[in-house]
Amino acid sequence: MKRTLRHLADGREIIYFDQPGAPERVAEDTRDLPPVAAASEIRLDPLTREWVAMAAHRQTRTYKPPADLCPLCPTRPGKPSEVPEADYDVVVFENRFPSFSQNVSGEPSSVDGLGLVPTAPGRGRCEVVCFTSNHDGAFSRLSPEQVRLVVDAWADRTTALGETPGVEQVFPFENRGEEIGVTLSHPHGQIYGYPFVTPKTERMLDVARAYAQEHGRPVMGDVLAAEQKSGARVIAAGEHWTAFVPPAARWPVHIQIVAHRQVPDIPSLTAEERDDFSRVYLDVLRRCDALYDRPLPYIAGWHQAPVHRDRDLGWLHLELFSVLRSKDKLKYLAGSESGMAVWINDATPEQIAERLRAAG
Repeated sequence: MKRTLRHLADGREIIYFDQPGAPERVAEDTRDLPPVAAASEIRLDPLTREWVAMAAHRQTRTYKPPADLCPLCPTRPGKPSEVPEADYDVVVFENRFPSFSQNVSGEPSSVDGLGLVPTAPGRGRCEVVCFTSNHDGAFSRLSPEQVRLVVDAWADRTTALGETPGVEQVFPFENRGEEIGVTLSHPHGQIYGYPFVTPKTERMLDVARAYAQEHGRPVMGDVLAAEQKSGARVIAAGEHWTAFVPPAARWPVHIQIVAHRQVPDIPSLTAEERDDFSRVYLDVLRRCDALYDRPLPYIAGWHQAPVHRDRDLGWLHLELFSVLRSKDKLKYLAGSESGMAVWINDATPEQIAERLRAAG
């Protein structure tokens, strides 16, 4: 992998990840950009002890531009974009409309100064990852070599964000499709460097800790072994990864891709594990797109261990899920799911797995 660090006109970092033999990345960003103005704050809900981010400045972010003005495409004559080069393999840059930023000001305090609801600056980092320069492409149509380059970029940025002041957890993810709420159709994802450990991860760590104390083994290891033994919910498998529908799946399409070895994060993967993930993930994504004979809207995100604690409890895996329950019907998070966090699935995990296997 060839890595080149440059800067955009407003000072933000942009990093090119290229295959060997790619041209030198020397193009300058000629735009006249004002400095990034982030005003993120986090507040701790006194009833759940969960952090919530307030980032009102994001209301002005780019919203569904026409394809010829896509800010994630390479720069063309008369149409400068976030990527100054005329082409690229994979590129990562700081988000101009970040939910968390190193540039926020302020000190820890509380709402109304009463001490009940702690507040703090939303000090972290948010980056955009462009998987390909092809505006009409998709992750599922990348080559295994290109996916491997994306994995290497994720690993590089996980390490870098983990060394960023204030970051407690690193979350690479992809939102795909208008049904998910995507406002830029160019194939891309994001990486969040959170200033706290997320509520879902905290819950999973609590479960992993209790299970290890009771059984002396990692809970994810036992789940993986049970799924491999049963095979009823397995979608795809390689030498180092197994993809299966979780036995208590919440979503109409819900898949976990789990490493066979307990590692805390993407940088800990070997070259062989990264190559094998590329093959297994492409198999999964192509089955997803074949399921309803249309591009599947989905969210895919990496579960990595926190940066500074409980790394021995983490077990790296990627989770993918979709709101699409048929070709033209969505699952809405209504009263039970949104109000009480009690999920009701219209299909069994075994039915979901069978449909995905048949889609291959």
